[in-house]
Amino acid sequence: MKYAFIVGLLLSGITLHAQHTGIKPTDWFTISGAVKNEVVISITDLPKYKQERIGDVVIKKHPGDTPDTIKGLSGILLRSLLDSVSIADENPKSYNEYYITLVASDGYKNVYSWNEIFNTPVGDHIYIITEMDGKTITQMPQRILVMSLSDFISGRRHLIGLTDIVFKKAG
Repeated sequence: MKYAFIVGLLLSGITLHAQHTGIKPTDWFTISGAVKNEVVISITDLPKYKQERIGDVVIKKHPGDTPDTIKGLSGILLRSLLDSVSIADENPKSYNEYYITLVASDGYKNVYSWNEIFNTPVGDHIYIITEMDGKTITQMPQRILVMSLSDFISGRRHLIGLTDIVFKKAG
């Protein structure tokens, strides 16, 4: 009986930790908002895009925190996915006014400007992760994971459970 109680406490602790994260893994996401046609991309569609071997990455959280190293990353540049949609604006000069919000299943959001993704080196380092620690995207509990690898504090734009990519015009 004593052991059953201890096992029960341990299992409830594991359950509470899982509930505490509140992040539901996802298998698809939409690209919507100020685009000509909304697109739905599932994890089964991702192999159609060019995969890049990223290797091991150190994730820096808040100043003073111990960094984590994630090993064996591969991914797809976010920019290459966004190339599959067109902004619903005929004037390319107006693209400067657009921003893109990535939304996770728990409501967490990351924001990028159109210029940041398409006209700066930052756009060369934002990935949808398709492999991590020897696991494919379908095996990863963090799916769909987006990482911005050129940020100084990379953990702040580490987004787990991508559900939506929304284009909006500022102003």
